[in-house]
Amino acid sequence: MPNTNKIKYSILVVDDNQDMIEFLEDALSDRYRIIKAQDGAEAIRCMDDGPIDLIVSDVMMPLVDGFELCKYVREQVQLQHTPFIMLTAKNTLKSKIEGLEHGADVYMEKPFMPDLLLAHIDSLLRNRQHIRFHYNHSPAHTLPRDSASEPGAEFLDKLNLFITENIASRTLSVDYLANCMHMSRPTLFRRIKSLSNLSPNELINTARLHKAAELLLQSSYKIYEISVMLGFSSSSHFVRNFVRQFHISPKAYRRGQQAKELQ
Repeated sequence: MPNTNKIKYSILVVDDNQDMIEFLEDALSDRYRIIKAQDGAEAIRCMDDGPIDLIVSDVMMPLVDGFELCKYVREQVQLQHTPFIMLTAKNTLKSKIEGLEHGADVYMEKPFMPDLLLAHIDSLLRNRQHIRFHYNHSPAHTLPRDSASEPGAEFLDKLNLFITENIASRTLSVDYLANCMHMSRPTLFRRIKSLSNLSPNELINTARLHKAAELLLQSSYKIYEISVMLGFSSSSHFVRNFVRQFHISPKAYRRGQQAKELQ
């Protein structure tokens, strides 16, 4: 399983208190790349400059507060999956509920121990990596998602629908998907990469291979017939891709699953 600490993830820390900004930077900078903002409005500008893997934000700030920032993030297609940790001096149940209702993944009261914050960050990033890993390497998994209510699930469902409806076409392309999703190519690339760690072309190919795994188990189609049905240029091309992706041949995968059913 991938280790999140091998990757220098980018964490956006947002707080109008400079001492808190420095505290967070000291606590996190050994393991993560830190991007700093002093209020929600500045944080939004930072998000326009490049990808952010996780956000740690105070609640009470001028211009755009933490609740408004979290709401903004959850409403943006390209950002809504981003883990969001909310920090606050408020310790009432009402404020906690409000933070979670705005879409925060974790609500932490100040003061807090740095180790606890690091544990939450590691857990959130690790969960995302687990989803990507299992999707990319298991024939039985489909598009990556924690649950039907996870931010980004609607996007993934819609994208999967467009791919599935055109999966047999060799002309299924990134441009086609970008047009269907009403996005530019760069925006679609960033969005898909952040959710699946794949490029759009890799996602299309992997979707075809997952569909192939399904057909291998649920139909009696021959391997060359499946390759034609799913838009591969030849059966040998399909077999090579299947083995490269899942480290097992289509024939061995079908045989292995059939053997399990007979046990």
